[in-house]
Amino acid sequence: MSVTIIPVTGIPEVAPGDDLAALISGPLDVSLQDGDVVVVAQKIVSKAEDRIVPGSDRRRAAVDESVRILRRSGDMIISETRHGFVCANSGVDASNVEGDSVLLLPLDPDLSARRLRAGLKHLTGADVAVIVADTFGRAWRIGQTNVAIGVAGMDAFTDYRGGRDTQGRDLTATRICTADEIAGAAELVMGKTAAIPVAVVRGATIVSGRGSARDIVRPPEEDLFR
Repeated sequence: MSVTIIPVTGIPEVAPGDDLAALISGPLDVSLQDGDVVVVAQKIVSKAEDRIVPGSDRRRAAVDESVRILRRSGDMIISETRHGFVCANSGVDASNVEGDSVLLLPLDPDLSARRLRAGLKHLTGADVAVIVADTFGRAWRIGQTNVAIGVAGMDAFTDYRGGRDTQGRDLTATRICTADEIAGAAELVMGKTAAIPVAVVRGATIVSGRGSARDIVRPPEEDLFR
């Protein structure tokens, strides 16, 4: 099996109300195929959905977007968003945002992914999965990586529970978060400064279905660190 990651170049600056499916499908150098995964940076989704807040007080915006504050350190907070994500500053960001404004996460990234998937299906005829990705840090590890905050058209996991490993042992706990792996792989061609907010991942083994990024959020009763 081989996996190909195709950067989508030529997407113009996104403004509130823009049709993302049209903006993405227009500059595609290759035709979308059934089973492709289209990874879209959260930033352009938030811009299209007008999740732009005037003002440069990122911390105030982060507090407003939080349902729970876990830690504070200088101008940074670690908080839980209404989506259940635990991240720095509630995902509020000012990079690559014009003027004196900050950008908030989409209200419902899974819904955003489903709408984009439907739009791409309408315009291209291809049955693709869509991941809305954002860059998150990770506890106990230095550096950031892309993760899935919105998923449509695929199961977020590859579930090996009930199977056996190569030594014949029963697998009881292994669930690979395929959505996060694909989001991270797409970051290799997207980057923070390359002005490439979309990538097509082709050849990845996914399970088609009605997946959700909310499925990835660990329930509080299973979280040993809350």
